[in-house]
Amino acid sequence: MTASNTRILVLFCGGTLVMEKDERGSLLTPTLDRAIKNLLSMETRLDELADLEVAYIDNIDSSNIRPEHWDHVAEVIAEKYDDYDGFVVTHGTDTMAYTASALSFVLQGLGKPVVLTGSQIPGTRIESDARRNFVNAVRVATMDLAGVFIVFDRKILLGARATKSSESRLDAFVAVNRGVVGDIRVDVRITADHSRRTDSRLDLQPGFEENVVIVTLVPGMPSDVLMCIVESGIKGLVLRGFGTGNVAYEYQDAVTRAAELEIPIIVTTQCQQGATMMHRYDLGRKLLDLGAIQGYDMSTEGIVTKLMWALKRADSVEAVREIMHTDVCGEIVLESGSPRA
Repeated sequence: MTASNTRILVLFCGGTLVMEKDERGSLLTPTLDRAIKNLLSMETRLDELADLEVAYIDNIDSSNIRPEHWDHVAEVIAEKYDDYDGFVVTHGTDTMAYTASALSFVLQGLGKPVVLTGSQIPGTRIESDARRNFVNAVRVATMDLAGVFIVFDRKILLGARATKSSESRLDAFVAVNRGVVGDIRVDVRITADHSRRTDSRLDLQPGFEENVVIVTLVPGMPSDVLMCIVESGIKGLVLRGFGTGNVAYEYQDAVTRAAELEIPIIVTTQCQQGATMMHRYDLGRKLLDLGAIQGYDMSTEGIVTKLMWALKRADSVEAVREIMHTDVCGEIVLESGSPRA
């Protein structure tokens, strides 16, 4: 028992944090026993911060993460919610922002911190960032915060606003259209705009529609490519347009066909920072008139996971639109004065 009597549950999903090199120099996931040993041996003084226990989710490269993993993590948190003061999810970096966004929608009424972290360099290496990230994630999980966060390098990011911006920098994640929740220096500095712990009852809302596609438009992409995707049996489409959400006129037939098939199309921008403002240009306005749904200032990961989540709860395109344009966890701000479309 620690001096603070704080209990933290670590949900183990694998990732670079615990990986080792094989004889060819490629990183791979070790056996489960070895992986958890690698995790817990990175810092033997963690009991000064909290009592830690580990729950096994999976031991995989995060590129292999699927929606059922998101539900599994959420279900374990819900099952153990009253027994722990906070939760840390160890996770590979490649899909961490997707998992953080997904958990933000599933864990409704969250009154405690759920903190995702990982590393760019395996914890077995002397130059690794794994120890610092893991220790700081545990620190944040003990704090007076509520919500889903990513702790990486010196940043605390809101889970549904984070994206991976570098494959090699140690500060690999950035916040999309929002400032950081906190800065990790000698001390942990939290901004004024954040949710505190509450005694609210956790409302678990699992379930994701997997048959969703994201398409990044490029100049000259044949229009029949988009039409084939729309007619392929998908349930939802995220369309990454240009600038403020502009989409060339030649793709309007595919958008019209999606409306006929009752397939929601969410339009976002290819710009990492900034929002869709589709009413500003005729290209965007015409898509809105055809039934497309604006993504506004959501991150790409937030839009994709929210659409997958919404499709399990909506029985029409309009119902999907309503969910997409409802702020669930700080993931969206509708542009002031713009049409709600």
